Amino acid sequence: MRTGEELRDEILAAARIEFAQFGLAGARIDRIAKAAHASKERLYAYFGDKETLFRQVVSADGAVFFDSLAVRPEALAELAGEIFDLARSRPEHLRMITWAWLEGLTMPAPEWEGRTVQERDMTTIAEAQDRGLVDSRWEPERLLVMLLGIGLAWAHWPGPDAGVDETVVASRRADVVEAAARIIAPREQ
Repeated sequence: MRTGEELRDEILAAARIEFAQFGLAGARIDRIAKAAHASKERLYAYFGDKETLFRQVVSADGAVFFDSLAVRPEALAELAGEIFDLARSRPEHLRMITWAWLEGLTMPAPEWEGRTVQERDMTTIAEAQDRGLVDSRWEPERLLVMLLGIGLAWAHWPGPDAGVDETVVASRRADVVEAAARIIAPREQ
C-alpha cells in the first residue's frame, strides 16, 4: 500500500512526462492518473486542478535545472557549457520551462539559500567583475541572460542530428564556452 507521499510523488512523475510531451493545454488528467495508478479524484484532491499541478511540476523542474548550475566567478564562461550539458542530459526540464513560457505563465524564481537563483548568480557575476575577470560594462542580469541563451542555443537548433555524434557534441560545447568567454572577457578602457 502506497503512502500519501508516495502517491503524490508518482502523480508528479507521471504529470512531468505528460506535461513535457503535451504542455498544459494538451495534457490529459486521465492519462496522468492512469500512469500514476491513481484515481482522477485523488489527483484533484492533492492538486486542485490541472494548472496547479502543471505549476508544481514546472517549479520543481526549474529548481532542479537552476540548482544544478555552478556559477563560479573564476569560471563564468563554463556556466554556458554547464547549461549546454544540462539541456542535453535533462531535456524534459527545458521542455517544461518552454511550455510554461508558451502558456504565458509567470513562475516564481527558484530559491537558493533564501534568495532567488538570479540574485545568487548576479552576485557571482558582480564578484567576477570586481575581481577583473569579467567585463564590468555588462549589467549582471543582462550578462546572465546572454550566458543562458548561449548555453541553450544548440538545444533550440532544429537540426535532425540532435548532436548524436559525441565528437560533434564536444565541438559544440567548446564553441558555447568560447563564445561565452569572448563575451565576458574584460576589455581595456
